[in-house]
Amino acid sequence: MPSLGTAEVRIIAHTPEAARAVAEALRRCFAGAEQRSYPALDGNTRLHLTVDTATPAGPVRSWLAASRTPAGSGAHSDET
Repeated sequence: MPSLGTAEVRIIAHTPEAARAVAEALRRCFAGAEQRSYPALDGNTRLHLTVDTATPAGPVRSWLAASRTPAGSGAHSDET
């Protein structure tokens, strides 16, 4: 299990480049460990990484914090 303040992220993409692009976007928001990639079913790519949600990675983090939904506002209409 992830430790307090970390999140394990699993990305499944059609190409390794797409998986790496998503991982790079996450690393711009959160500090993180090195990614691990594996082949997935049907020729897709699986990429795993651990991010530290308590440690900012740069200026994008401030945007992320400002964009969070206030507590208690409930789910969006398209969420279950």
